[in-house]
Amino acid sequence: MNFQTSRKALVIILHEIYGLNEHILAFGDKVSQAGYKVLTPNLLKREPFPYEQEEEAYSYFVSQIGFDRAADEVRQIVRDHRDQYDCIMIVGFSIGATIAWLCSVSEIEGIVGFYGSRIRNYAETEPKCPALLFFARNEKSFNVSELVVKLEHRQNTHVHVIEGEHGFMNPYSKSYLPQAYQACLERSFDFLQWIATGEM
Repeated sequence: MNFQTSRKALVIILHEIYGLNEHILAFGDKVSQAGYKVLTPNLLKREPFPYEQEEEAYSYFVSQIGFDRAADEVRQIVRDHRDQYDCIMIVGFSIGATIAWLCSVSEIEGIVGFYGSRIRNYAETEPKCPALLFFARNEKSFNVSELVVKLEHRQNTHVHVIEGEHGFMNPYSKSYLPQAYQACLERSFDFLQWIATGEM
């Protein structure tokens, strides 16, 4: 999946509530192998939570970090690297996808978000860059179809719904779907390449 471009491209990968764990690092390796520079910031500033501690991880993120503060940190990372790269893109999972969505109004070239369920709280956001969003059909906390109807009318926004559950892109999750993973990975990499080569 390696691509050729004269533009220097950076991909910032944003983790889930669990933090910077093996899933995010492995995904970062795949993106790096595809020819991009990669950054995987640890927004929690601590060791990752195990998957069994979902409630603790969510509580920690909400009380200690929060979406606005995390988005501000990512925007600062973008500013710090702006001079070094022609193209900066963000890929996020779960809360990371919501943070990427919040950053889509900033000076970046594109975002990819996987099951960013809290995007529903920011559905009126109008991305200034291309945004590719994947949602799981089966979400416990909200109606995916209703959110998709709202998002499809946002500018620059491309939405896909996967027949599965939250976590379908995580090989370490019980919700992992190998075929969906591969299909979404290929579509995401095509999208990133489309942006990075400037063929938009």
